[in-house]
Amino acid sequence: MTQYASRFGGLRSAAGAAAAAYRPHRRRGGGRRVRRVAMLSVHTSPLHQPGTGDAGGMNVYIVELAKRLAERDIEVEIFTRSTTGARRPSVELAPGVLVRHVDAGPYEGLSKEELPAQLCAFTHGLMRAWAGQRPGHYDLVHSHYWLSGHVGWLAAERWGVPLVHAMHTMAKVKNAALAENDSPEPVARVIGETQVVAAADRLIANTEEEAGELVRHYAAPPGKVAVVHPGVNLECFRPEPGRAAARARLGLPQDALIPLFAGRIQPLKAPDVLLRAVAVLLDEDPALRDRLVVPVVGGPSGTGLAKPEALHKLAARLGVSDVVRFQPPVRQDLLADWYRAATVLVMPSHSESFGLVAIEAQACGTPVVAAAVGGLPVAVADGRTGFLVPGHDPHDYARVLRRFADHPHLADALGEAAARHARCFGWAASAADTAEVYAAAQSEHRLRLRSAHG
Repeated sequence: MTQYASRFGGLRSAAGAAAAAYRPHRRRGGGRRVRRVAMLSVHTSPLHQPGTGDAGGMNVYIVELAKRLAERDIEVEIFTRSTTGARRPSVELAPGVLVRHVDAGPYEGLSKEELPAQLCAFTHGLMRAWAGQRPGHYDLVHSHYWLSGHVGWLAAERWGVPLVHAMHTMAKVKNAALAENDSPEPVARVIGETQVVAAADRLIANTEEEAGELVRHYAAPPGKVAVVHPGVNLECFRPEPGRAAARARLGLPQDALIPLFAGRIQPLKAPDVLLRAVAVLLDEDPALRDRLVVPVVGGPSGTGLAKPEALHKLAARLGVSDVVRFQPPVRQDLLADWYRAATVLVMPSHSESFGLVAIEAQACGTPVVAAAVGGLPVAVADGRTGFLVPGHDPHDYARVLRRFADHPHLADALGEAAARHARCFGWAASAADTAEVYAAAQSEHRLRLRSAHG
């Protein structure tokens, strides 16, 4: 594996022994390599459109990682809950990647918070699929999010294989950074996450900060935690010379100042902060209204589903409805055009385990203004590929946006550095590091079994 410090240089937040504690470990000893992985994504399907419902960065993560693992001759079977009777029981997502739909509860009408009651049914469906295979069909279980972790815990024990788990988000971390009037994660989730952390053979964290949170908040042994940065599809998300072509395709004014929000619309992602910042900007300089366009690309999700029109109503109360353009979620290739057309991407999130959207935008040559939370200080090089803002005061975001309004060439200068920065985050490297985590987990699992049997 390419060493952590050499790949990312000074962009890392930790170094030396502290960083080394969370690197994927090289495989020790011999034995059969990992050939086939059962990947679990209970609450959201990799086939769903990112940006709406519960589909977001984790969906992109699973799809891209699975494809790159398959390219490394590791077959991946992704198990997810059926949400429609129209899909086939299994769908080939890509060569070597199969999506299996498991019936667990009604197809529609279940929120993520109601899914713990369906984990038994999901596990039953998973076991039925496994029973139709030859012994040793799966070499490892890789679960995503705590709901999948509970199913993976049982499956790994039943099959006698290691469990690798990725949290993606953590209840304790989210509850410590709640948006105003947002609902806290339930105690049951905290307990569930603690159990999964204890059961997993390896935990994959997106950043050192997330790795440290696993250790501090969930008592994860540091030796069980490996940092593997998510990647970006550099074939889809790539720069274009200038913004003119993308703006023409999207029907946007060529001379506009365009701060873009892209993602799920919920309090956690704080799109309201951008709208409030725009209102401040227009109060200070009404002349900007003639050349300001604020696209909000995404759909309601999470607690935002309870009030799907809340952001539209906020725009009306703030008097900025005329400059805000609400757009539904779009395919990845169209999302790339929105990034290219934007002057800057704005991510005022209250919590982000990494912030894939920030890397995608930068890969398209667009700078990012983001909250200095979670993994965003890794995703964004402050002052070089964009700006990090401490806190969520709309006036602070307005001040940064004013810099782009006053200095039209700032976006281009930062955008060039942003595109170079994003090239460090290819999915091939993420898959290589994940494969090393698999190998280490498998090797230590075998050693533990031999030790247990004398």
